[in-house]
Amino acid sequence: MKRISSIDIIRGLVMVIMALDHVRDLMHVNALTQSPTDLATTTPLLFMTRWITYLCAPVFVFLAGTSSYLSFQKNKDVASSRFHMIKRGLWLMLLDLVIMNFILYFDVQFHTILFSVVASIGFGFILLGLLLNLSSIALGALGSIILIGYGLYGIYIAEFGETVKSILNPFLTLSVFPFTTDKLFIVAYPPIPWLGIMLIGFSFGKMFATDHAKRNEQFITIGLTTIAVFILLRYSNIYGDPQQWAFQKDTMTTILSFLNVSKYPPSLLFTLVTLGCMFLLLGVADRFNSSVQRILIVYGRVPLFYYVVHFLLIHFITLIMLRLQGVPFSEMEFATSTFGRPRNTETGVPLWMIIILWSTVVAMLYLPCKWYWQYKQNNRNFLTRYF
Repeated sequence: MKRISSIDIIRGLVMVIMALDHVRDLMHVNALTQSPTDLATTTPLLFMTRWITYLCAPVFVFLAGTSSYLSFQKNKDVASSRFHMIKRGLWLMLLDLVIMNFILYFDVQFHTILFSVVASIGFGFILLGLLLNLSSIALGALGSIILIGYGLYGIYIAEFGETVKSILNPFLTLSVFPFTTDKLFIVAYPPIPWLGIMLIGFSFGKMFATDHAKRNEQFITIGLTTIAVFILLRYSNIYGDPQQWAFQKDTMTTILSFLNVSKYPPSLLFTLVTLGCMFLLLGVADRFNSSVQRILIVYGRVPLFYYVVHFLLIHFITLIMLRLQGVPFSEMEFATSTFGRPRNTETGVPLWMIIILWSTVVAMLYLPCKWYWQYKQNNRNFLTRYF
């Protein structure tokens, strides 16, 4: 089946945006002490450098489901597709829990193990493979039920016994499990809500078999409708996010409060606004400047390669920054989840420098991504099939 350019374009766009979040996480001067979404300390620009990257994980997970549908339609073999999805899911979980955790922290003793978005996608692939006998409509309905209903767990969590909560929490909400006094396992991306997004993405896969002009119109309509539902639900403050919005000291801060939805775990409102934006982008991707399309496609075709390499590059640049700021290697802290930055020493760079470094990282990855895509085209092996 011919690759659908709009998928690669939008996936490439969110991969580029994603690098901004990770450069800021590792190198911004206040990253270790302040949240960019804390209305008491943030600025509009800092807030938006975080909020715009909210698009990345849900779009990536949704399109992972869509790509799975398109791949399944290509071979029409349930058993083969199930085996491939489960195998891929296990590989992604292993990649995230071992390789990505080392790249993120450079901690050979693994004091912190993060169950992040790649592991959550891997979990989703496994369950999607097991559910593959269901129709795409049934899978989409199941995904919708998960996204609309799982917020009730947070509301009624006190009604559950401790045993039930200990079983359900890792699958439904941000959870921290101390192994010892200095070793933690953190479920940052609880897999069930992200599975809901993947299942909906799978159910939307059939839309990509329709005429692209009609499809684009439908995506724009769906996007506008989804954002309208978000605005109405968010304004009501009734349901959809554990963090309510409120009028603030000025109009801009009030807008930020309205947009300040919860990602960990992804609330219904978080999902509505991010997927609404995604549908709009899918609807207009064909109208992007042709040069922009060609650049984004390079990143969008090799998302996992980009993900792994961009983290490695950003972390190496972080260490270079620390050395330039006078921090000897012996004083860098790798066991405290601070990426080498010592907590008792002021390090990091201002936001304008973050923007420059982000642009540099993205530019540096262009040729490696282009090379890896060409390598994949000419070499079919385990590496290129699962990486």
